[in-house]
Amino acid sequence: MATFVLVPGVLHGGWWYRPLTEGLRAAGHEVHPVTLSGVSERGHLNNGAINLDTHVQDVVGLLEAERIDDAVLVGHSYGGMVISGVADRVPERVCALLYADAFVPRDGESAHGIANELWKQRYLAGAAAGNGHTMVGLHPALDPRATVHPMAALLQPVRLTGAADSVARRVYIHAERFEGTPFLDTYGRLRDDPAWTVHVLPVGHDLIQEAPEEFLKVTLATVG
Repeated sequence: MATFVLVPGVLHGGWWYRPLTEGLRAAGHEVHPVTLSGVSERGHLNNGAINLDTHVQDVVGLLEAERIDDAVLVGHSYGGMVISGVADRVPERVCALLYADAFVPRDGESAHGIANELWKQRYLAGAAAGNGHTMVGLHPALDPRATVHPMAALLQPVRLTGAADSVARRVYIHAERFEGTPFLDTYGRLRDDPAWTVHVLPVGHDLIQEAPEEFLKVTLATVG
């Protein structure tokens, strides 16, 4: 039995992972879908102080409280920033990393800094529609449960020491039909790196809706 910790992208809570959560549990695994501070049912915590460090601590705190020392960290989109920070902070508690069409930052990079110009503009437009320290989702196809997201979490650079390099299993999913994707450079950097296993799915960014079975298969394969 493996222990999966699922970190969603911007605006979304742990509920986004429900089909994957159910599939993993049906296969006999322990699963912890995370909702980050200031988002969804934890939106009441939203304030100008919440940043990337807060979200990293959300997950580190879970690992410590649940005494998890063999976590498979799964991060979708912005969640890749978070699991990178967690793996660097407590690599002894992590056995595998799965980036699901996500940011894979290097030291000193932020989500906003990595994003292409299209997504930089969307982040800033979302911030302009928010209250000064949050961004809102402006896409009409967003799940109605999506909420605001702390803007500082997208702007703060991640600090990485290289400790996460001790995590041997590193997997990346590239969604090749994500229009305007900010992850092309990331995919190009990882696809020929022998330290990574890279999967390409012919779908858009919402892997849960567009490729639930394939997403589950790849996730299970990280421990199979």
